[in-house]
Amino acid sequence: MSTETSALHFTVTAAARRVAPEQRKRLLADPGFGRIFTEHMVRIDWNRDRGWHDAELRGYAPLQLDPAVTVLHYAQAVFEGLKAFRQKDGGISVFRPQAHAARFRRSARRMALPELPESVFIEAIDRLMTIDGEWVPSAPEQSMYLRPFMFGSEVGLGVRPSAEVTFLLIGSPSGSYFPSGVKPVTVWLSEDFSRAAPGGTGEAKTGGNYAGGLLAQAQAAEQGCDQVVWVDSQEHRWVEEMGGMNLCFVFGSGRNARLLTPALTGTLLPGVTRDSLLQLAKDLGYAAEEGKISTGEWRTGCADGSLTEVFACGTAAVITPVGAVKSAHGSWSVSDGKPGDLTMRLRRSLVDLQRGVAPDPHGWLHPVAL
Repeated sequence: MSTETSALHFTVTAAARRVAPEQRKRLLADPGFGRIFTEHMVRIDWNRDRGWHDAELRGYAPLQLDPAVTVLHYAQAVFEGLKAFRQKDGGISVFRPQAHAARFRRSARRMALPELPESVFIEAIDRLMTIDGEWVPSAPEQSMYLRPFMFGSEVGLGVRPSAEVTFLLIGSPSGSYFPSGVKPVTVWLSEDFSRAAPGGTGEAKTGGNYAGGLLAQAQAAEQGCDQVVWVDSQEHRWVEEMGGMNLCFVFGSGRNARLLTPALTGTLLPGVTRDSLLQLAKDLGYAAEEGKISTGEWRTGCADGSLTEVFACGTAAVITPVGAVKSAHGSWSVSDGKPGDLTMRLRRSLVDLQRGVAPDPHGWLHPVAL
């Protein structure tokens, strides 16, 4: 499918009713994660004849869908998740929207959806933030979570790429992803289920990947665990991801600490936070690399003290320490079960950069003109 489009004209229709400042303040005092939404959204339509068209910024409202719309039957859909942060000077910046726009295109390509040009992806964010910028919170651990997504919206039951597609962008002021905050989680090694297989959709950010993980997540909860850890689908021994987040392992300590994250093999989601932390670790003078680690190496490394820290990372949760592991074949702790020094140093470096407290040497922040 063509990835090119002419400059789109956006129609802007402000919401008829706006939330009063006092009510917005109350909502932002404890937003939770993904529970409340701003007053506007962006919608852009696509079809085979016209390409991308009818771009509009409008009031947030329910959708009306035909029962035979393709996404409800064949799950042809992709999404992204990125954040806007209130800056030290009161402005708003979005973290690495170009990287998310590029991944959105790759996901769309894998799911036989049209690719939204990156310039349009970023313009949609700019327009939403310009009108709903007052919803971006300023408290620590809070941000504006942005959810761009697109889905097949053609009416019909034929199994084929949808000839009509709808793109939407919504914003959700949010706090910590985990209610407990930055505390180590206990994870369950899933050996009964697989998240993805070579040649599948593992590296695409599509809803079916997450739906397929819910049963394993429920199994993890039954075992008293917070999250599930996936291993490869062929040998069932190589560590891949934790839930919907990438995993990182720290060997050694102090200035000799080394960061390792499972390499991208086509079955893992190429996380933007993962990529950012690999770079930040190098900026701080640590060795950082992509490679392989087995469940056996994870266990023996914790037992002999060579593996000192483990954490998960992603846009929603930022960095979440892993304190303990459970499996059908035994359990073990990671070091003393507390957040590690490098884990927390990387988290602080990333958060300070995102909020404009620290320098942005890689140009990752995209300021929004208010």
